[in-house]
Amino acid sequence: MPFITSNQNNAEPVNIYYEDCGKGKPAVFIHGWPLNGAMWEYQVTQLTQQGIRCITYDRRGFGKSDWPYEGYDYNTMAGDLKALLDELNLEDVTLVGFSMGGGEIAKYFSLYGGPRVTKVVLVSAVVPYMLHTSDNPEGVPQEQFDEMANGIKQDRPAFMESFGKDFFGVSLLNHPVSDAFLANNLTQVMKSSPIATLQCAQSFSSTDFRKDVIKINVPTLIIHGDSDKTVPIKVTGEESAKLIPNATFIVYEGEPHGLWYTAKERLNEDLRDFILISADQAGSKFREREIVRENSEPYHAF
Repeated sequence: MPFITSNQNNAEPVNIYYEDCGKGKPAVFIHGWPLNGAMWEYQVTQLTQQGIRCITYDRRGFGKSDWPYEGYDYNTMAGDLKALLDELNLEDVTLVGFSMGGGEIAKYFSLYGGPRVTKVVLVSAVVPYMLHTSDNPEGVPQEQFDEMANGIKQDRPAFMESFGKDFFGVSLLNHPVSDAFLANNLTQVMKSSPIATLQCAQSFSSTDFRKDVIKINVPTLIIHGDSDKTVPIKVTGEESAKLIPNATFIVYEGEPHGLWYTAKERLNEDLRDFILISADQAGSKFREREIVRENSEPYHAF
């Protein structure tokens, strides 16, 4: 199995598992919490057939990467991302960050200036700031994050089973994913360190990225579902669209947090087109697409 070694903060080196599939324009996919790089299955199988080289990796503490006791702050995890890009010597990269993965992207630009990267995609991302504070009144109250942490500590499988239903918008009247898919999702979730699960939840819920996202200086595509109950669109996607220069914001109507699966055909088309288009054309072309979709017939996947 392929690994790169990340040396951060003079601590014990950490082995980061990655998969590198396909040929063409490189895209690095950063997974969400509490999953691992396997979540991108439905993107990798399609986009590698479209001239895109897809690199996925497991964040430290998740999947097949090492499970250290510490190092789950965003500065360290952005260092892991940089180590991957440097070790694979990637250039002209599109970074695709889902949910908490958007935080690594923001910190990568803030700490390092974004070398090797020419485009960014934020999907259901937690940036710029999730927590309710006096200067972030639309944020999520700390009590909700405390309840989440307590649920994980008391019975992690049961909490994650329930969390997965909200993640994909499952209800009595809406079943966008199969029971088998939910079962597999729970299996992937449990392939993670309980310490990493808790500490990463603390990191994505409390880290203020507002000064970081303004450092993203490449064309950026922001995609968010307006039925996202996990990462509310108003305090994340909408605010990121205001703060990030040269950003295009596409709202997926009716889609939940886990839209990488529930809207996979539409997402794959948007990713394919954005990754393959030249950086100097990305902004204008996707703003045209956003306007067209607002006024067009219902969306049809490729």
